[in-house]
Parts: sequence; structure tokens; C-alpha cells
Amino acid sequence: MEIPEKVVKFRYHFLGAMLFSLVIMAPRFMTLLTYFWPLFLSTALVLALVFFFAKTSPLHSADATSSLHNAGEALLDYVAGHHDLPLDTRHNSD
Repeated sequence: MEIPEKVVKFRYHFLGAMLFSLVIMAPRFMTLLTYFWPLFLSTALVLALVFFFAKTSPLHSADATSSLHNAGEALLDYVAGHHDLPLDTRHNSD
């Protein structure tokens, strides 16, 4: 029982030492920025394009939306196996 009590007594010292070592060994912000700048730039460009196309594209009418919804339901039914196919799907060459 003596060891856990002593460890609890120095818990703030251990926490401080761990935080200090993380600060010393962690890479600097500019190092991370210079390594990841192409990723940041490409992500920003893609997001800008998405916002641009969202603002400039016309809104869909209700008829187009309902036809897309029906097409999506038909595709889901086909994938789920609820499609009507003839029992004999072989082609007769006669």
C-alpha cells in the first residue's frame, strides 16, 4: 500500500513531466504547416468549388426530384432482389 500512496502523492509531478516532454518533443506548428500545405490547399479548393457550384446551379423542380426518387427506389428494389424477371432468362436461338 505504500507505493500507490507515494505515486498519488507525486501525481502532479508526473503529469508535469509528461506535459513538458510532449512540448519539447512535439513538432513546431510551421513544420506541420510546411509538410501539409498541399493537403490544406487542395481541400480549400475543393470546398470552394463545392460552394461555387452549389450557389450557381439551378434548383431542381418537383417533377425532376420525384422522378429521381422513383429511379432510386427502382434501383434499390433491383439490388435487394425484388425485381420481376422471367423464370426462363435463356434466349432461344430457334
